[in-house]
Amino acid sequence: MDPVRVAVVGAGVMGLSTALCISKLVPRCSITVISDKFSPGTTSDVAAGILIPHAHPDTPIHKQKQWFRETFDHLFAIANSAEAGEAAVHLVSGWQIFQSIPTEDEPFWADVVLGFRRMTEAELKKFPQHVFGQAFTTLKCEGTAYLPWLEKRVKESGGLMLTQRIEDLWELHPSFDVVVNCAALGSRQLVGDLKIFPVKGQLLNVQAPWVKHFIRDGSGLTYIYPGASNVTLGGSRQEGDWNLSPDAEISKDILSRCCALEPSLQGAWDIKEKVGLRPYRAGIRLQIEVLARDGQRLPVVHHYGHGSGGFSLHWGTALEAARLLSECVQALRTPAPKSKM
Repeated sequence: MDPVRVAVVGAGVMGLSTALCISKLVPRCSITVISDKFSPGTTSDVAAGILIPHAHPDTPIHKQKQWFRETFDHLFAIANSAEAGEAAVHLVSGWQIFQSIPTEDEPFWADVVLGFRRMTEAELKKFPQHVFGQAFTTLKCEGTAYLPWLEKRVKESGGLMLTQRIEDLWELHPSFDVVVNCAALGSRQLVGDLKIFPVKGQLLNVQAPWVKHFIRDGSGLTYIYPGASNVTLGGSRQEGDWNLSPDAEISKDILSRCCALEPSLQGAWDIKEKVGLRPYRAGIRLQIEVLARDGQRLPVVHHYGHGSGGFSLHWGTALEAARLLSECVQALRTPAPKSKM
């Protein structure tokens, strides 16, 4: 039986993790990842990469929790392996702090991260402007190392990488039997999905090796995330802004907000600005669509729209995308019933 030819469009964390999940879960497939940008030029390379999910209003919470748990388990296994350094995945402990008491007792993901608890009065003294906080240990994933790590594993499983800009998914027919669309914001043009829009995010990577604990304001707008090679300071949210140039005033504001939470950051050096466009959508799109033209059919699995929560959910949603692809492959391998005379 000939292998089913699968094209994965997009080489960010969604595209590469989906390609790897397919190679593990769907036998007898040949996989080609097609993108005009590979690491270090993707949005995923800019992301802070910490596992603290935000809720997607149009996606059931139980699904989001399942995806987060699968992702956490996957990265926790890497963090506890000899490959932790190469993949740049590590545990990080810290605090999420609030200026007013949050309406919910604890977030949906509280029992997935490690050691989730309320902060003590003694801990809160570090943050005099805040009245409530949560302490826990989670994982951080550096995109600039993790993406090449994923790419290497896709190649080891026989997958190919192709640098090419796709204007229309139908271009891939008849060279491929099934397409997985992980084009994120590119899906506006590629498949006409106007529900997805950019939220520009700006952050700073700085050298401050004494900072060992993450600090995140409950709104998610201000954060300090220590990583393997630098500390990530953020952030900003500008809906509908496609401009990839950093704004000096925003950088100044980020540094000021972060120094208010961690005054020692006034001594940080080697400050680098980074900008990325988060692919926001009310609900993550994970579904099969069959394109048809002139009697020909091309099954497509859509997998995109994670907003700022891509790293938090990527492995769980990639497993789901691989399951959907498996359904498409099964349908292709099942001969159509012959009509009786």
